[in-house]
Amino acid sequence: MNELPNPTLPLSPVSLPRGSLHRGDHELGAQGRGGVAVVWARDAQEVREAQRLRYRVFAGEMGARLDTWIPGHDVDIFDDYCEHLLVRDEASGEVIGTYRLLTPQQAKRVGSFYSDTEFDLFRLRNLRERMVELGRSCVHPDHRHGGVILALWGALAAFMARNKLDTMVGCASIPMLHNGVVSGDVAASIWQQVRRAHLAPIEYHVTPRLPLPVDRLDGSLQVEPPALIKGYLRLGAKVLGPPAWDPDFNSADLPMLMRLQDLPARYRRHFLGSAA
Repeated sequence: MNELPNPTLPLSPVSLPRGSLHRGDHELGAQGRGGVAVVWARDAQEVREAQRLRYRVFAGEMGARLDTWIPGHDVDIFDDYCEHLLVRDEASGEVIGTYRLLTPQQAKRVGSFYSDTEFDLFRLRNLRERMVELGRSCVHPDHRHGGVILALWGALAAFMARNKLDTMVGCASIPMLHNGVVSGDVAASIWQQVRRAHLAPIEYHVTPRLPLPVDRLDGSLQVEPPALIKGYLRLGAKVLGPPAWDPDFNSADLPMLMRLQDLPARYRRHFLGSAA
């Protein structure tokens, strides 16, 4: 069936795995480090745990205005079509980190990638068949350390290698708050920083559908990019163009792309040693 999920109905009780995807569930348990375990959501209840964490971070911390039909959960039409990666605290069992992945096949079923709603991705058309979209990434405020991020990235890279996918794309958010005031100057300043060293070749540039007017903002602030963006850049990611403004999430979104072939050697050994 190719129609969109009905927002008045609950998520299907069992939606994973899909087709011939090799998620490597058993291998994930062995990747737990520092008291965390990485698992793929197997049913609606586990997806709901991820959606509750997302709501806490996006609505509670960032002040996002979420159009959700389940109170206390961040839910959208893409969730039913995505694979949901979870990091659990082994002591409490609580979900403390999550990513969702939209594969090329599932993007066709839902009609687009989420990133298509924010950017014109025409120039990426030749990459789509082997391109996974990452989204809705967040980590519980009490667990924002390198171990959680490395655990997520190890599982992501292994998933891609097993399924012969080589490109990741997504929107990396920059909060619009600066000294308690909503301002685009922070995003403009980060854009000016990252474009100098990390801009993709022109053949991969994309266009925001709702551009942030970076050329009319103060791009000279001495601000650090968010930790997640810095992490992406260390892994070899490229920025695909200036940010879009996301009024619902009160953020500027940078379009980013990473190819497994661009991973620095030390990360290739760390993430892909058992899956390459």
